[in-house]
Amino acid sequence: MPTIHLGVYLTSGKETYQAVRWALEVYCLLVDSAQMYHNEKESGKAVLDFLSSADNVDSVKREDIHFTSKLASNSSYDTVRKVIKKSVQECGLGYIDLFLLHSPYGGKKARLDSWRAVEDAIDDGEVRIGGVSNYGVKHLQELLDSKPRIAPAVNQIEVHPFNTRTDITSFCQQNNIVVEAYAPLVRALKMKHPKIVSLSKKYSCTPEDANGSLVQGQLLVRWSLQHGYVPLPKSVKKERIVENSEIGGFEIEDRDMKTMDGLDEYLVTDWDPTDCP
Repeated sequence: MPTIHLGVYLTSGKETYQAVRWALEVYCLLVDSAQMYHNEKESGKAVLDFLSSADNVDSVKREDIHFTSKLASNSSYDTVRKVIKKSVQECGLGYIDLFLLHSPYGGKKARLDSWRAVEDAIDDGEVRIGGVSNYGVKHLQELLDSKPRIAPAVNQIEVHPFNTRTDITSFCQQNNIVVEAYAPLVRALKMKHPKIVSLSKKYSCTPEDANGSLVQGQLLVRWSLQHGYVPLPKSVKKERIVENSEIGGFEIEDRDMKTMDGLDEYLVTDWDPTDCP
């Protein structure tokens, strides 16, 4: 699995298509879509067009690209099998690399029936890897206690220095579940926080943009990576996509990582189903 992904949440049409093309051109080879985003088709088309284009200077193949989609709603086994097939058809890529249950909503039976459908989709070659999203510890434990044939490989949750979710991330790491961190840039809500500004200057991260506001995406992405997470920065701007992919030139010192960890205030920037029944 690539270490940095492009999130296409709240994008649509040409905007989605262009963002995916730009990401692939800078060798960001994972695209994170979902049924609820209504952009599986545009994402898939961008991938296919890139593969056959002159921009594909590294001879990237379909199997090099990691395409993610997510189930809109947990439901009955038969319903979920049908909508997985529809997502495969919609994206046009032949299969989905990673398919997630988007949330734990729906209750225990719907969660476990939906997971069984994902397992069978993997067996049938429609999906390569299965995982979950927005699962709290109790939901993960429930799934593991059910003795699934295939264990979830991923839990995609909101994680950043202002919402560290150490209860969930620790459980995932103890059970060999990869943590994918969405909203790793805190949806730009904390870019002017004094600690983030100071550390970004220290490590010579992204300079001030044309409006004079400090954009510290590289520092935040680097924090995710050093914790062993897989960050999903979302952007539709070419320069930001490039910046977010160029974080290999520095490493945050341990004491500064601890400083960033200490910024935790349980800041939820979107939704938080991790404690639902």
